[in-house]
Amino acid sequence: MFIKGEIISSPKWVEPVEVDLCEEISTGYFRILGAGIQTRNRFDNIFTNDELQEIQVNRLQLNFTAKADDVFIALENKRYRYVSMYDPLLAINTSKVDPLPHQIEAVYGHVLKLPRIRFLIADDPGAGKTIMAGLIIKELKLRKLVDRILIVVPGHLRDQWRREMKERFEESFIIIDRGIMDSHYGENVWQRESQILTSIDFAKQDEIIPAISSARFDLIIVDEAHKMSAYQYGNKTQKSK
Repeated sequence: MFIKGEIISSPKWVEPVEVDLCEEISTGYFRILGAGIQTRNRFDNIFTNDELQEIQVNRLQLNFTAKADDVFIALENKRYRYVSMYDPLLAINTSKVDPLPHQIEAVYGHVLKLPRIRFLIADDPGAGKTIMAGLIIKELKLRKLVDRILIVVPGHLRDQWRREMKERFEESFIIIDRGIMDSHYGENVWQRESQILTSIDFAKQDEIIPAISSARFDLIIVDEAHKMSAYQYGNKTQKSK
């Protein structure tokens, strides 16, 4: 006899079946009711005592020979896949930051609540806009919403942004400049890398704009965004490069 929940296989079935009911209906005859584990089709069959002996129980074979580090990484991967459902401040708890209340309110109270994230963060200098940008990047990556990221900053701030993203959020960005472009001649480096930092002055050059335009990014962050703007004088609109 088989108990409820067991997975069994029989020549009568095209797939293993999870037992819902197994009972003897008369001498030498047994009824098994269950559902296929692949199609979830219902099975209701009568077996003789001899046919019952042909049924095999699919028992779970446990293997404890894996390395401890591999098991830990697998469990962490599973945990991170669902952790955003239970931890509303996931990026903060996985980064080396101690955010201020206005940063938490901006990122979690406004930015991440909308289905399309398109914001201008216009706080005063020193208010931690870089930290907010890092939290947004981290949250969206942990939620599997972005993969390819471009950050455009003034040239003298490239190394600072790269350092803060790495030290605070464990996010590595590749700086693309003239040297990188020349070393990858004939290849669009904007498509090659997934996390890119570049300067505004380099990105606005006439020969660079077409290459950037041909690449697709899930998230673009611009520091000092007033340098990417348009001004209207009467009926004329003047746009920055």
